[in-house]
Amino acid sequence: MTLGWKLVIDSADPQHQAAFWSDVLGYELEDNSLRIERLLDQGVVDESLCVEFKGRKFWRDAAATRHPEDPFDPDSGAGLGRRLLFVRVPEPKTGKNRLHIDVHSGPAGRAATVARLESLGATVVQHVNEPSGEWSVLKDPEENEFCVH
Repeated sequence: MTLGWKLVIDSADPQHQAAFWSDVLGYELEDNSLRIERLLDQGVVDESLCVEFKGRKFWRDAAATRHPEDPFDPDSGAGLGRRLLFVRVPEPKTGKNRLHIDVHSGPAGRAATVARLESLGATVVQHVNEPSGEWSVLKDPEENEFCVH
């Protein structure tokens, strides 16, 4: 049996984090605006549950990015494949991640990929060169560590 999954990441600003990771991975920022507008029009949800971001409505406390080739639910806009979901939490990040994303640089090379990610708002923590390989450790705009190989 194969199980579906998504990676859920705590966040202070889900929309900006989802947009950052969309740019990093070449994913698509999920568009839930049609469902949100319909639920608002029906009076099922209150406007206080939403925010305006990049010209459309998002849920205030969650935003996601999905692989552009994976299926998605046209009614909700939610991805049905590879996806990252960012959820708002009140507490700040206080320690090292127990789980992190590895980004593979591909033909562009690690240095070019790291430079591109810095231009998106990532911060370089260190470059590692060990017998097992070389990689760079970066932090996203909310200080979550990730590696570029």
